[in-house]
Amino acid sequence: MTRSRTRWLIPTGLIILSLVPVIAGALRITELVTGAEITPDNARAFAMPVPVLAHIIGATLFCVAGAFQFLPGLRRGPRSWHRRAGYVLLPAGFVAALSGLWMTLFYVTPSAEGPGLGVFRLVFGSAMVLFLVLSVRSIVRRDFVAHGAWVTRAYAIGIAAGTQVLTALIWTFTIGPMEQTSEALPMGAAWVINLAVAELVIWRRRRVARAAREARLDRTRARAAARLS
Repeated sequence: MTRSRTRWLIPTGLIILSLVPVIAGALRITELVTGAEITPDNARAFAMPVPVLAHIIGATLFCVAGAFQFLPGLRRGPRSWHRRAGYVLLPAGFVAALSGLWMTLFYVTPSAEGPGLGVFRLVFGSAMVLFLVLSVRSIVRRDFVAHGAWVTRAYAIGIAAGTQVLTALIWTFTIGPMEQTSEALPMGAAWVINLAVAELVIWRRRRVARAAREARLDRTRARAAARLS
């Protein structure tokens, strides 16, 4: 496999991971637009559709388009796609996180969900907002390394809906059907797993950057020594 194709593995995998929640969001929008039959599952969305629409659109933009931000080739240059897309993706991330928090706080919780899942949503949703704020502060300070780390953490939380599909399936096949009290465990595990992977990615980036700096320093020293000899 060529190096260029290898670089596409990460964004492709992230987009695939986003497919289930994106499709679910598209179906929800279709219900709202076409006026589908109101059921206990969608009643709160019909009662207050704006937060739902904002969350679906914001999360879809942040997760799907954000996957391309992991391509090194798109980050080069002052007018790179990475920088221009950031003006859209960062607000989309804020919209997704804040609308998710709003729905958790003010929507009526479905009877099938236990309180634990709501607590997890508040904790990780608040963390996503915090990480995005810190990423913006890092950009203002022109600390691009810190910016990349904070956005990566926020993205890991934002894309957890796809990972939750996998953790829910694993839980169902290994332990059994999820109940109200146990549903929060595989859902929360998805956020934890994603953040752990994000920290690994951040650590590897720092190691590569450190190695590159040391290599440049070694070349500078070698040239200086050659001039003195």
